[in-house]
Formats: sequence, C-alpha cells, structure tokens
Amino acid sequence: MRKELDQLNKIFDSRIRIGIMSALIVNEAINFNDLKALVDATDGNLASHLKTLEEHKFIIVEKGFIGRKTNTIYSITVAGEQAFRAHIDALEKIIKNLH
Repeated sequence: MRKELDQLNKIFDSRIRIGIMSALIVNEAINFNDLKALVDATDGNLASHLKTLEEHKFIIVEKGFIGRKTNTIYSITVAGEQAFRAHIDALEKIIKNLH
C-alpha cells in the first residue's frame, strides 16, 4: 500500500480540484460559471484552485468574449489527464487493498 500512497498527487487533495479535474476529464471544455456550479465554489475559491492547476500545466485557460461579456473556458491537458488518472488509479488500488 505504501507504493500506492506514494503515487497520490498532493495537487488533487482538494475536493474542489478533484471536482474540476473530474468535470474536465469528461467534457472537452467548460466555462467558469458552469464549473463554479458543478463544484459548488465561490468565484475566488474556484479561481484560486484553477490557478494552481494551470501553474502545474494540468489545465489550459482560454479567455474570450461573448458579446461584451468575458467568457473563460477551461480544458484539461494531456499531462493533466495522465496525472489525474494516475491519482485515481492509486486511490482505487488503496481501496481494493483495504479488503
């Protein structure tokens, strides 16, 4: 089990980051407001977690406009998907070993 514990990624220790990555792994892209509703976070809290994921190159941020309103779209990177899948795989192994 020690091996699986070592494979857990500290970046995904937050429920909000797990929610963000889960949403992005099944959606090609998602905008800020939809993501905020999905993970049930405040603007500032969500922005902080998104910044961390972006700094680690796990997500891509694209800013644009719809009419005069800003529209920020997020998508997962290949590295982000690989890191998140490895984290989930390690969690599954840990759970299976508890039996």
